Amino acid sequence: MRLPEENYISKFEDYLINEKRAASNTQVSYMRDIHQFEFYLGKAKKSLDEADNDTMKSYMEYLKKGGKSAATISRCMASLKCFYSYLKRIQAVKNNPLEVVKLDRQIKKLPQILTNEEVDLLLAQPDVRTQKGCRDRAMLEVLYATGMRVSELIALDVSDVNLEIGLIQCENRGKKRMIPLYPMAIKTLSEYMKKVRGEFAGETEKSLFVNTRGGRLSRQGFWKIIKGYQEKAHIKKDITPHTLRHSFAAHLLKNGADMHSLQMMMGHSDISSTQIYAKVIEQDIKAVYTRAHPRA
Repeated sequence: MRLPEENYISKFEDYLINEKRAASNTQVSYMRDIHQFEFYLGKAKKSLDEADNDTMKSYMEYLKKGGKSAATISRCMASLKCFYSYLKRIQAVKNNPLEVVKLDRQIKKLPQILTNEEVDLLLAQPDVRTQKGCRDRAMLEVLYATGMRVSELIALDVSDVNLEIGLIQCENRGKKRMIPLYPMAIKTLSEYMKKVRGEFAGETEKSLFVNTRGGRLSRQGFWKIIKGYQEKAHIKKDITPHTLRHSFAAHLLKNGADMHSLQMMMGHSDISSTQIYAKVIEQDIKAVYTRAHPRA
Protein backbone atom coordinates (compact mmCIF):
# COMPACT_ATOMS: atom_id res chain seq x y z
CA MET A 1 0.00 0.00 0.00
CA ARG A 2 1.41 3.37 -1.07
CA LEU A 3 1.65 6.18 1.45
CA PRO A 4 -0.16 9.47 0.79
CA GLU A 5 3.19 11.23 0.48
CA GLU A 6 2.12 14.87 0.48
CA ASN A 7 0.06 14.23 3.60
CA TYR A 8 3.02 12.82 5.53
CA ILE A 9 5.39 15.50 4.27
CA SER A 10 2.94 18.15 5.43
CA LYS A 11 2.66 16.44 8.83
CA PHE A 12 6.43 16.39 9.14
CA GLU A 13 6.57 20.11 8.43
CA ASP A 14 4.05 20.69 11.21
CA TYR A 15 6.23 18.54 13.49
CA LEU A 16 9.30 20.67 12.70
CA ILE A 17 7.44 23.89 13.44
CA ASN A 18 5.29 22.99 16.42
CA GLU A 19 7.02 20.10 18.19
CA LYS A 20 10.71 20.25 17.26
CA ARG A 21 10.56 24.07 17.11
CA ALA A 22 13.24 24.09 14.44
CA ALA A 23 14.69 27.40 13.27
CA SER A 24 13.07 28.80 10.11
CA ASN A 25 16.23 28.21 8.05
CA THR A 26 16.30 24.58 9.22
CA GLN A 27 12.65 24.12 8.26
CA VAL A 28 13.28 25.48 4.76
CA SER A 29 16.38 23.31 4.33
CA TYR A 30 14.65 20.11 5.51
CA MET A 31 11.60 20.62 3.33
CA ARG A 32 13.69 21.41 0.27
CA ASP A 33 15.71 18.22 0.74
CA ILE A 34 12.58 16.11 1.27
CA HIS A 35 10.74 17.49 -1.78
CA GLN A 36 13.86 16.88 -3.87
CA PHE A 37 13.94 13.26 -2.68
CA GLU A 38 10.20 12.93 -3.37
CA PHE A 39 10.86 14.04 -6.96
CA TYR A 40 13.63 11.42 -7.27
CA LEU A 41 11.32 8.69 -5.97
CA GLY A 42 8.68 9.75 -8.48
CA LYS A 43 11.13 9.27 -11.33
CA ALA A 44 12.06 5.86 -9.89
CA LYS A 45 8.35 5.02 -9.48
CA LYS A 46 8.72 4.32 -5.78
CA SER A 47 6.79 5.54 -2.76
CA LEU A 48 8.25 6.68 0.57
CA ASP A 49 7.61 3.32 2.24
CA GLU A 50 9.31 1.45 -0.63
CA ALA A 51 12.64 3.24 -0.22
CA ASP A 52 15.34 0.97 1.22
CA ASN A 53 19.09 1.08 1.85
CA ASP A 54 19.89 0.54 -1.82
CA THR A 55 17.53 3.38 -2.74
CA MET A 56 19.42 5.72 -0.45
CA LYS A 57 22.81 4.68 -1.82
CA SER A 58 21.52 5.19 -5.36
CA TYR A 59 20.18 8.60 -4.38
CA MET A 60 23.58 9.62 -3.00
CA GLU A 61 25.17 8.64 -6.32
CA TYR A 62 22.46 10.59 -8.15
CA LEU A 63 23.32 13.71 -6.11
CA LYS A 64 27.05 13.26 -6.73
CA LYS A 65 26.52 12.95 -10.50
CA GLY A 66 24.33 16.04 -10.32
CA GLY A 67 27.32 18.00 -9.07
CA LYS A 68 26.22 18.34 -5.43
CA SER A 69 29.02 19.01 -2.98
CA ALA A 70 29.96 16.58 -0.21
CA ALA A 71 28.57 18.98 2.39
CA THR A 72 25.25 19.29 0.53
CA ILE A 73 24.88 15.51 0.26
CA SER A 74 25.61 15.12 3.97
CA ARG A 75 22.95 17.70 4.79
CA CYS A 76 20.39 16.01 2.50
CA MET A 77 20.98 12.65 4.15
CA ALA A 78 20.64 14.19 7.61
CA SER A 79 17.31 15.74 6.59
CA LEU A 80 16.01 12.43 5.25
CA LYS A 81 17.20 10.51 8.30
CA CYS A 82 15.22 12.87 10.53
CA PHE A 83 12.18 12.58 8.23
CA TYR A 84 12.23 8.78 8.24
CA SER A 85 12.75 8.69 12.01
CA TYR A 86 9.55 10.70 12.29
CA LEU A 87 7.70 8.38 9.87
CA LYS A 88 8.85 5.36 11.84
CA ARG A 89 7.75 6.97 15.12
CA ILE A 90 4.22 7.54 13.82
CA GLN A 91 4.27 4.01 12.34
CA ALA A 92 3.99 5.20 8.75
CA VAL A 93 6.99 3.03 7.81
CA LYS A 94 8.51 -0.04 9.43
CA ASN A 95 12.17 0.87 9.00
CA ASN A 96 14.36 3.94 8.60
CA PRO A 97 16.38 3.17 5.43
CA LEU A 98 19.15 5.51 6.59
CA GLU A 99 19.83 3.80 9.93
CA VAL A 100 22.52 1.56 8.44
CA VAL A 101 23.66 3.76 5.55
CA LYS A 102 27.07 5.24 6.35
CA LEU A 103 28.26 8.45 4.73
CA ASP A 104 31.77 8.67 3.32
CA ARG A 105 34.13 10.33 5.76
CA GLN A 106 34.94 12.88 3.08
CA ILE A 107 31.34 14.10 3.18
CA LYS A 108 31.67 15.46 6.72
CA LYS A 109 33.30 18.83 6.17
CA LEU A 110 34.97 20.53 9.11
CA PRO A 111 33.99 24.14 9.76
CA GLN A 112 36.22 26.94 8.51
CA ILE A 113 38.19 28.65 11.27
CA LEU A 114 39.93 32.03 11.28
CA THR A 115 43.34 32.42 12.85
CA ASN A 116 43.77 34.81 15.78
CA GLU A 117 45.44 37.26 13.41
CA GLU A 118 42.55 37.07 10.93
CA VAL A 119 40.02 37.69 13.71
CA ASP A 120 41.98 40.75 14.87
CA LEU A 121 42.17 42.02 11.29
CA LEU A 122 38.45 41.54 10.66
CA LEU A 123 37.41 43.20 13.93
CA ALA A 124 39.67 46.17 13.19
CA GLN A 125 37.90 47.05 9.93
CA PRO A 126 34.87 49.06 11.16
CA ASP A 127 35.59 52.79 11.44
CA VAL A 128 34.46 53.45 15.02
CA ARG A 129 34.57 57.21 14.36
CA THR A 130 31.31 56.76 12.45
CA GLN A 131 27.98 55.68 13.93
CA LYS A 132 27.65 52.69 11.60
CA GLY A 133 31.24 51.62 12.27
CA CYS A 134 30.70 51.87 16.04
CA ARG A 135 27.64 49.62 15.75
CA ASP A 136 29.38 47.14 13.46
CA ARG A 137 32.45 46.86 15.71
CA ALA A 138 30.18 46.15 18.70
CA MET A 139 28.32 43.43 16.78
CA LEU A 140 31.50 41.70 15.63
CA GLU A 141 33.03 41.85 19.11
CA VAL A 142 29.88 40.42 20.72
CA LEU A 143 29.65 37.66 18.12
CA TYR A 144 33.26 36.58 18.65
CA ALA A 145 33.04 37.04 22.44
CA THR A 146 29.98 34.79 22.79
CA GLY A 147 29.95 32.38 19.83
CA MET A 148 26.27 33.16 19.31
CA ARG A 149 24.39 32.14 16.22
CA VAL A 150 23.62 35.14 14.01
CA SER A 151 19.90 34.55 14.54
CA GLU A 152 20.53 34.88 18.29
CA LEU A 153 22.62 38.02 17.85
CA ILE A 154 20.00 39.91 15.87
CA ALA A 155 17.24 38.72 18.23
CA LEU A 156 18.93 40.36 21.24
CA ASP A 157 17.07 43.08 23.09
CA VAL A 158 18.60 45.83 25.21
CA SER A 159 17.24 44.08 28.31
CA ASP A 160 19.42 41.02 27.54
CA VAL A 161 22.61 42.95 28.29
CA ASN A 162 24.18 43.45 31.71
CA LEU A 163 27.33 45.48 31.18
CA GLU A 164 28.02 45.90 34.90
CA ILE A 165 28.74 42.20 35.39
CA GLY A 166 29.78 41.56 31.78
CA LEU A 167 27.09 39.04 30.85
CA ILE A 168 24.70 38.76 27.96
CA GLN A 169 21.64 36.51 27.70
CA CYS A 170 20.49 34.89 24.50
CA GLU A 171 17.65 32.54 23.67
CA ASN A 172 17.27 29.73 21.15
CA ARG A 173 14.17 27.54 20.81
CA GLY A 174 12.88 28.65 24.18
CA LYS A 175 16.15 27.88 25.99
CA LYS A 176 18.08 30.76 27.55
CA ARG A 177 21.77 30.89 28.39
CA MET A 178 24.11 33.47 29.89
CA ILE A 179 27.50 34.07 28.24
CA PRO A 180 30.40 36.21 29.54
CA LEU A 181 31.83 39.13 27.56
CA TYR A 182 35.53 39.96 27.44
CA PRO A 183 36.60 43.57 28.26
CA MET A 184 36.87 44.86 24.66
CA ALA A 185 33.40 43.51 23.84
CA ILE A 186 32.01 45.28 26.93
CA LYS A 187 33.77 48.52 25.93
CA THR A 188 32.60 48.57 22.29
CA LEU A 189 29.07 47.50 23.20
CA SER A 190 28.85 50.16 25.90
CA GLU A 191 29.99 52.88 23.48
CA TYR A 192 27.44 51.77 20.89
CA MET A 193 24.58 51.70 23.40
CA LYS A 194 25.46 55.10 24.90
CA LYS A 195 26.42 57.06 21.80
CA VAL A 196 24.86 55.46 18.73
CA ARG A 197 21.85 53.25 19.32
CA GLY A 198 19.62 56.12 20.48
CA GLU A 199 20.41 58.00 17.25
CA PHE A 200 19.10 55.08 15.18
CA ALA A 201 16.25 53.67 17.28
CA GLY A 202 13.09 55.19 18.69
CA GLU A 203 12.22 55.11 22.40
CA THR A 204 9.87 52.11 22.00
CA GLU A 205 12.34 49.95 20.04
CA LYS A 206 13.60 46.99 22.11
CA SER A 207 16.18 45.59 19.68
CA LEU A 208 19.81 45.83 20.71
CA PHE A 209 21.24 46.05 17.20
CA VAL A 210 19.24 48.20 14.82
CA ASN A 211 19.62 49.29 11.22
CA THR A 212 19.91 52.92 10.14
CA ARG A 213 16.11 53.11 9.82
CA GLY A 214 15.71 52.22 13.48
CA GLY A 215 14.34 48.66 13.09
CA ARG A 216 15.84 45.33 14.09
CA LEU A 217 18.80 44.38 11.94
CA SER A 218 18.08 41.44 9.61
CA ARG A 219 20.16 38.33 8.97
CA GLN A 220 20.67 39.45 5.37
CA GLY A 221 21.78 42.88 6.56
CA PHE A 222 24.40 41.37 8.86
CA TRP A 223 25.61 39.05 6.08
CA LYS A 224 26.28 42.06 3.83
CA ILE A 225 28.11 43.82 6.66
CA ILE A 226 30.48 40.94 7.39
CA LYS A 227 31.17 40.25 3.69
CA GLY A 228 32.00 43.92 3.22
CA TYR A 229 34.56 43.83 6.02
CA GLN A 230 36.04 40.58 4.70
CA GLU A 231 36.73 42.28 1.37
CA LYS A 232 38.10 45.36 3.11
CA ALA A 233 40.46 43.19 5.20
CA HIS A 234 41.54 41.20 2.08
CA ILE A 235 40.96 37.91 3.91
CA LYS A 236 40.90 35.14 1.31
CA LYS A 237 38.84 32.69 3.37
CA ASP A 238 35.11 32.72 2.67
CA ILE A 239 33.79 34.33 5.84
CA THR A 240 30.13 33.80 6.71
CA PRO A 241 28.28 35.02 9.82
CA HIS A 242 28.82 31.52 11.25
CA THR A 243 32.60 31.69 10.81
CA LEU A 244 33.11 33.75 13.98
CA ARG A 245 31.00 31.23 15.93
CA HIS A 246 33.20 28.39 14.72
CA SER A 247 36.35 30.40 15.46
CA PHE A 248 35.12 31.23 18.98
CA ALA A 249 34.63 27.53 19.75
CA ALA A 250 37.92 26.33 18.28
CA HIS A 251 39.96 29.09 19.94
CA LEU A 252 38.44 28.46 23.37
CA LEU A 253 39.02 24.73 23.12
CA LYS A 254 42.57 25.26 21.93
CA ASN A 255 43.26 27.50 24.92
CA GLY A 256 42.04 25.03 27.51
CA ALA A 257 38.24 25.34 27.75
CA ASP A 258 36.56 22.08 28.73
CA MET A 259 34.07 20.47 26.39
CA HIS A 260 31.08 20.69 28.73
CA SER A 261 31.51 24.43 29.38
CA LEU A 262 31.91 25.07 25.67
CA GLN A 263 28.75 23.06 24.97
CA MET A 264 26.81 25.27 27.38
CA MET A 265 28.16 28.49 25.87
CA MET A 266 27.41 27.30 22.33
CA GLY A 267 23.89 26.20 23.24
CA HIS A 268 24.36 22.69 21.81
CA SER A 269 21.80 20.15 23.01
CA ASP A 270 24.10 17.29 21.98
CA ILE A 271 27.79 17.34 22.90
CA SER A 272 28.65 15.58 19.63
CA SER A 273 28.00 18.93 17.91
CA THR A 274 30.66 20.49 20.15
CA GLN A 275 33.18 17.68 19.71
CA ILE A 276 33.67 18.53 16.03
CA TYR A 277 35.88 21.43 17.13
CA ALA A 278 38.29 18.96 18.73
CA LYS A 279 38.71 17.48 15.24
CA VAL A 280 39.46 20.95 13.87
CA ILE A 281 42.25 21.39 16.44
CA GLU A 282 43.56 17.89 15.72
CA GLN A 283 43.69 18.71 12.02
CA ASP A 284 45.50 21.97 12.83
CA ILE A 285 48.11 20.17 14.94
CA LYS A 286 48.72 17.63 12.16
CA ALA A 287 49.27 20.47 9.66
CA VAL A 288 51.81 22.14 12.00
CA TYR A 289 53.58 18.79 12.52
CA THR A 290 53.81 18.19 8.77
CA ARG A 291 55.24 21.64 8.16
CA ALA A 292 57.70 21.65 11.08
CA HIS A 293 58.98 18.12 11.65
CA PRO A 294 62.20 17.48 9.73
CA ARG A 295 61.20 13.92 8.88
CA ALA A 296 57.51 14.54 8.20
